Amino acid sequence: MSALEDDVRDLQARYDDGLTAEAAGSEAYAVLEEFLDALEAGQVRAAEKRGGEWVANEWVKQGILLNFGLRSIQAHHHGGVDYHDVLALRDTADLSERGTRNTPDGTVVRRGAHVGGDAILMSPSFVNVGAHVGDGTLVDSCDTVGSAAQIGDDVKLGANTLIGGVLEPVEATPVVVEDGVSLGAGCRVTSGFVVGEGSVVGENTLLTPRIPVYDLVEEAIVYGELPPECRAFTRFVESGVGDHDLFDGGAYKPAVVATDVAEETLEATRREDALRDD
Repeated sequence: MSALEDDVRDLQARYDDGLTAEAAGSEAYAVLEEFLDALEAGQVRAAEKRGGEWVANEWVKQGILLNFGLRSIQAHHHGGVDYHDVLALRDTADLSERGTRNTPDGTVVRRGAHVGGDAILMSPSFVNVGAHVGDGTLVDSCDTVGSAAQIGDDVKLGANTLIGGVLEPVEATPVVVEDGVSLGAGCRVTSGFVVGEGSVVGENTLLTPRIPVYDLVEEAIVYGELPPECRAFTRFVESGVGDHDLFDGGAYKPAVVATDVAEETLEATRREDALRDD
């Protein structure tokens, strides 16, 4: 257990005992600032893969929540606009030093978010507190990367993609998109869903634990995860209420179909690599 983890756990205990934002002193805020710096540097993460499974770091998620519970709303100024929040936006001066680009003028990165090297953030896009965006990843226009979401290296988030945030409960694993994944435009990934490494997901696909994934490679139905190295897309399957009098011709519900990634599918994703050339 690190000294920072000890400090966050101690601060959580004080908060549980009634510590308020008004009563928190400079020592408490020093811990909160150190914690946010560690998140931004990628030194701590809201979830990690252990033994092949993604597991939430509860103390990290507690630290994120403490930054809301122990801070008061303040006025901030950015880009000629006044806004009111408990957290300021992240200082992005370090991004260019690592080859990362963020385009004007609607790229918003909140304090406590990690953005790796050689990444691209297109405007408008939003990366929330506690999110981890890996090296070489593209966050396209109108994308949202939710609080504590874990996005791997060399990921492509198509335009208008939503990656949901999961802060509470602290033991719940956030949304995870592993290395090398390509999400088509308009995809939605929510509620702690894990997208396996190297998968290619068709546009407008909803990935959530409540929707089944029909894995045609392993001939299995899984929930809450997309297996690695798959091509996935939305299909509609017959619903259990299909015979109801209210539904003429039957009702259908969404499902996700996962198959092997075809070479032509991989080639289509490689063409976008030109975006990363200087």
